[in-house]
Parts: sequence; structure tokens; C-alpha cells
Amino acid sequence: MEAVANPVTDRTTKKAQRQEKKRREKMRRKQNKEYYYHLMLLPGVVFLVIFSVIPMVGIVMAFQNYVPAKGLLGSPWVGLDHFKYMFQLPDSIQIFKNTIVIAVAKIILGMIVPIVFALILNEAHNKLFKSAVQTIVYLPNFISWVVLGTVLTMIFSYDGLMNQVVQALGHDRIMFLASNVWFRPIIVLTDVWKGYGYGTIIYLAALTGIDPALYESAAMDGANRFKQMLHISLPGILPTVILLATLNLGSVLNAGFDQIFNMYNPIVYQTGDIIDTFVYRMGLVGMQYSFGTAVGLLKSVISFGLIALSYKLANKYAGYKII
Repeated sequence: MEAVANPVTDRTTKKAQRQEKKRREKMRRKQNKEYYYHLMLLPGVVFLVIFSVIPMVGIVMAFQNYVPAKGLLGSPWVGLDHFKYMFQLPDSIQIFKNTIVIAVAKIILGMIVPIVFALILNEAHNKLFKSAVQTIVYLPNFISWVVLGTVLTMIFSYDGLMNQVVQALGHDRIMFLASNVWFRPIIVLTDVWKGYGYGTIIYLAALTGIDPALYESAAMDGANRFKQMLHISLPGILPTVILLATLNLGSVLNAGFDQIFNMYNPIVYQTGDIIDTFVYRMGLVGMQYSFGTAVGLLKSVISFGLIALSYKLANKYAGYKII
């Protein structure tokens, strides 16, 4: 006996087949699109592998008495001797202290200044003025420390512009970049000046996400501009502030090699010498390759731990996740 075809079942089956075909076609288009995205990433990945992954083989030098003529395979192993020697040096504690003090000061001021400036600039209603100011304060971010360090060295030199101002005010000239009192503040303040424009753009972008109705309601309740800034604008960008603050925790041991290297001198080693400049002098200039590698490896391990901690804090307090 032949089965009788059910029109309803046939239509349902055909509809399901069409939907499945559309779904597969959509998935295929998505995969093709992602393929091009991955292809765009390829040059960056190759660059990263060549200059960041492959050189990590050199980490073994930290546990060797490396001799260039013998190479990595022929140099004798010394274990943790370089790490022990590092902590026996009288300068080690001072170098770590300098690094942490300068880096923490840069992080704190580098967050406070952009937040305050963004809140103030957000109160300006002239779009042309806001755009012009944003562009002006953002420009120093594009200047290399090689160029900027030379300019600042000339400004703060004994015969420079800053000393001319000091002398005009009736005071004696100061050797700013040869003073252990002035060197750290100059390093921190010039770094903040160079980078606060970038931070301002981030916080201005966060401010645009605040509902304008909140300001209108506050104005109807009698709140002035300052109170609106204090009770609406600042809480509105607080998640962004927390996120950036926690992520910056991983940069505590990065005090800015390029800036300090282009501005410091042996006279200010006491307050200006950081881990990166110490590694450069000992490892490359002094040709103590194994010792320099050991110091750099210790810094990298500590930084990795701080980055992991900052990620956990960012996830906990700001809901930040790397998907």
C-alpha cells in the first residue's frame, strides 16, 4: 500500500531546508569575511614572531656565563648566580626604587591630568574650539622622545629658556638636568605633558556616552555646571577610569626608557637610573650580556605577574574581558 504524501509536512520540510541553506550561506560569507581579517593580521603576526617570539630563546643567557665566541650551546651554565649577584649590588635597590617611583608618579598624574582636562573641555560648547584644543594637546603624542628629549634638554640647560625665566625673576640659574632634586619632577611632568592629550580623547569619548537627559534633569533641579560635572560627568566615566587604572598596574616597572635615556646623565643616576637604562649600560655597553639578560628577565616576570593581577582587577571592578 503506497504512503499518501502530506502537503503540510512537505512544506515544512522544504522550509527547513531553505532555512538551513540560508544559514550555511550566511556562515560561509562570515567565514570568508573573517578569512580576510586574519589575512590582514598576518604581517603583524610575522613581525611579532620574528622580533618578539624567536629572540626569547636568548633568555637562557640569564643562566649562563655567556661567551659570544662559544654561543648559547657552548657557554657554561651558572644557574641563578647572576640573580644572586644582582641583589648583592648596592645599586640594585636604588634602581628598582627609581623605577617604581617614576612609573607610579607617571601613572597617577597621567590619569588625573587627562580626567580633569577632559571634564573641563567637555563643558565647552563650541565644537570648533573643542576640536582645535584636542588637536593641539594631542600633537606632542606623535613626537619621538629622540626629538623631544633634545628640545627639552635645550630648554632646561644652564643657558636655556627656563633658566632665562628663572634669572629674570631674580633667582640664580639652576642645573635642572644635573640635579637629583629636579630630574624626577622634570621627567614625570614632561611625560604627562606629552601623553595627556591621548588620555583626554579616551575620557571625552566616555563622556559622550552619558545620557544628556541627566544633565537636563539636574539643571531643572537647580544643579549648576560644577555640580553636574561632579555628580554626573565624573561618575559616568568612573568605569573607564577604573579600567585604565587597573590596566596601568602592569606598567609599574616601565618608567620610560626612551625618555630617560635621551635626557639623563651620570650625575643623576642616583634618582634617574631605572631598570631599562641599567640593563642597557650593563648588558650592551658593559658587555655583561648574561647579567643584563638576568635583570631584564626578572623585570619581565614581575611585569607579567602585575599584568595578570591588573586583568583580574579589571574583570572584577570594570567587567573587562579579553574574548
